[in-house]
Amino acid sequence: MLLSDLLSTASKGITVNRMRSLLTMLGIIIGVGAVVLMTGVGKSVEGVILGQIDFMGPQTMALFPGNEGPEGGNSSMRPDFDAITFSDTEALKTLTTVKYIAPVVFVPGNAVYGREETDPRIAGSTPEYYLNQNIEVTEGRFHDQKDEEASNSVVVIGSDIAEDLFFNQSAVGKRMELANKKFTVIGVLKPVGMVFFQNVDDRIIMPLSTAVAMTGRTYADMVSMQAVDDFDIAFEDVRALLRQRHGITVPEDGSTDNDDFLVRSAAQAEEILGTVSISLTVFITLIAGISLFVGGIGIMNIMLVSVTERTREIGLRKAIGAKRKDILLQILLESVFLTLIGGCIGIVLGIGLDFLISAAVNKVLSEYQFAISIGAIFLALAMATVTGIVFGVYPAKKASELSPIEALRYE
Repeated sequence: MLLSDLLSTASKGITVNRMRSLLTMLGIIIGVGAVVLMTGVGKSVEGVILGQIDFMGPQTMALFPGNEGPEGGNSSMRPDFDAITFSDTEALKTLTTVKYIAPVVFVPGNAVYGREETDPRIAGSTPEYYLNQNIEVTEGRFHDQKDEEASNSVVVIGSDIAEDLFFNQSAVGKRMELANKKFTVIGVLKPVGMVFFQNVDDRIIMPLSTAVAMTGRTYADMVSMQAVDDFDIAFEDVRALLRQRHGITVPEDGSTDNDDFLVRSAAQAEEILGTVSISLTVFITLIAGISLFVGGIGIMNIMLVSVTERTREIGLRKAIGAKRKDILLQILLESVFLTLIGGCIGIVLGIGLDFLISAAVNKVLSEYQFAISIGAIFLALAMATVTGIVFGVYPAKKASELSPIEALRYE
């Protein structure tokens, strides 16, 4: 029997009962659709994070007071909010493996200009902050060392603050109120958007000395810096220096349980992303495997029902000369057709849902872009084909072994 005849016969077998065929393909559709959707979303999220890591720079480090506690527990177990003093930050400047060391103090309060008011993130830091954060101004300038030494009441504002308070006017030179104190705007930051899922365009930066005078702080809420070359060496140098200054004894197992500080970096975020990607891959594989297995069982059952219903047809074909392999291939092709059609429908649905999700998220997070994995699509189709073959073998074998005489007697 010619292959074209087999394909034609197999396709007719599927279209005879379209609703049953569609229900049979449901498990395959869900499995393949889940693979395409989740890999697409995963690639989009990965693109956002890698873009933000690239923006921040893999050498960027942040030092925080406190500790996650034993075995990475809740940070509230070891707050130590005053652990990093300004003398600590001065000591960090003696290290040759880090640069652009900028202590940061957060200032509570709203921003007011005329009748307009907004709730920004206000921080005081040194001019080095602008260097290690890789940020630029679109108007005006950053505050400098002279502003720092004089504790000047000047601020650099994010693009969202400029838009919310000053609309289409130039913000530079305007006087605004922060925490009941008057400040002059000297610069507007270039729009950045979200960095690690946090909007950085709503920040206001003032000289560290000014923030310290307003808050009375003797310690830093965080310290931003960059590794000069090798991040791992810089990380160990920072940790060793602070442990020495704070009189911290390192446990025999080398853990950080006794530390009263945390060091985080963009490079660590990339490592975490790799771990999450592996976990996501395992999860997707599990979901797809379960769905395809369930779909395969459904296909096998329906194909057995189909073989039973077509017993006389199969017997007649064998009586007029159809070979055993012709019957086997026909039923097997029907099974593969079902899984491939279900796979194609699943791919279309997966891509469609991925597009809708991307469009919705992009309105909030502009860095989130629609993405699909071509490799995942081909893999999903291959898995669907294998499912059709594996679960179609038994019904095909049963059909091919029917006796023509017994089949023709079947009622």
